[in-house]
Amino acid sequence: MSDLAAADLVEQLRAENAQLREKLAAALLRIEAQEKLIAELRERLGQNSQNSSRPPSADPPSAPAGSAKKKTGRKPGGQPGHEGHQRAMAPRELVRKSTTVKPKACRKCGSALDGDDPDPHPHQVWEWPEVQPDVFEWLLHELTCKRCGARTRAKLPPGVPRSGFGPRLVGVVALLSGAYRLSKRLIVDLLGNLMGVPMSLGSVSACEQIASEAVAKPVQEARDYVKQQGVKHADESSWFEGPRRAKVWLWTATTSLVTVFLIRASRGKDVAHDILGKVFGVLVSDRWCGYAWWPLRWRQFCWAHIKRHFQAMAECTGEAKAIGDGLLVLEERLFELWHRVRDGTLKRNSFKAYASRIRVEVRALLRRGVHCGHKKTATTCAELLKSEPAMWTFVRLAGVEPTNNHGERAIRPGVIWRKLSFGTNSRWGSRFVERMLSVVQTLKQQDRNAFTFVTDCVAAHMRGQPITGSLLPRAN
Repeated sequence: MSDLAAADLVEQLRAENAQLREKLAAALLRIEAQEKLIAELRERLGQNSQNSSRPPSADPPSAPAGSAKKKTGRKPGGQPGHEGHQRAMAPRELVRKSTTVKPKACRKCGSALDGDDPDPHPHQVWEWPEVQPDVFEWLLHELTCKRCGARTRAKLPPGVPRSGFGPRLVGVVALLSGAYRLSKRLIVDLLGNLMGVPMSLGSVSACEQIASEAVAKPVQEARDYVKQQGVKHADESSWFEGPRRAKVWLWTATTSLVTVFLIRASRGKDVAHDILGKVFGVLVSDRWCGYAWWPLRWRQFCWAHIKRHFQAMAECTGEAKAIGDGLLVLEERLFELWHRVRDGTLKRNSFKAYASRIRVEVRALLRRGVHCGHKKTATTCAELLKSEPAMWTFVRLAGVEPTNNHGERAIRPGVIWRKLSFGTNSRWGSRFVERMLSVVQTLKQQDRNAFTFVTDCVAAHMRGQPITGSLLPRAN
């Protein structure tokens, strides 16, 4: 082979080698990108209610049990030494019929017995009464004028309902729908089968609207009250409204004794302003941006949500996993101390000192997480560092809870209602939902009777009188 041919061959081999290197580099880039995509998809596939904001109802069968308690080895039911709970005896005035029963012979020797027991043992049987609806009738005469021949029908006396249903029946319908979440068809069936009251689906809707209008004033007063409270919890969840089931949002703001709801088309800060009012007191919530206008110093992030972020980090690999594991250990230590504060075995000043040390360690791990190389972990850590003061307000101020359990428990009945009914068909239907949820939840917190309250409001509304019922806490 000549020198010229050999030089050409070498040049050709160099060119091919360069091309192969370029292809290899491109292939390695593609493999790296695909590995990142696979890792992201695996993380997404592994998301559940313990490491993300997904609700427990969306968990797959393979998801770990939520808050499963450790097995104690004890049998179900009451434990030895536990004081039993018996149904309270009905007062004498409620006993419809009392029957005296005496033994005829001694259980030991068979001798005849006589006399009376000064303190006989009562055995009471509760029974559902046969229900017959009360029907009241007004015969409206229509008379002819002898002078001009015009016919005039009498008008209903003041206070008589213009609809075909009285205040108590309207209250029953409102609670069956608003408290017990029965569908309109089930309400019709129940009233007919159990109470002998014939009612159509349209009449159920009419009763709901009457009740909604009757409690509107007390609910508005409750909303104004919540805005002025020193500590309030807030949460929101999706809802559906209208024939096309447009997506809207169910909001709640709750305090220790009053809870209110709104259904609005937006999940933004405008609705948060509407339900929370101006900045006043401490707001406990998740990290949703709709609450970002509330000052960090007066916010408390829900640690249950923060723990989910830590859990998601711990399920990664490498540095992100180490950071997540460390944060979970600190979170567990923090809540062990918090539970001791609540049960009175640790003074609050001591808790503050311990929590300040934990805070330093948490901050150091979050700073490490920003540079850990895992994109999602780095983003979460950066966001938590940016709003870090809102993680520790419960340490600084007494009376503030570290979780938003109060708000999440308050909104849960609304979520169940949405799942059963698929939302509401109209705006006035949404007003009924938000008002009845406000009434039922608030009265439950205050241990008051919702049926009595709704019935009284409806009765006053039908008579055209001022609504005097109030959802505000009663003075002791």
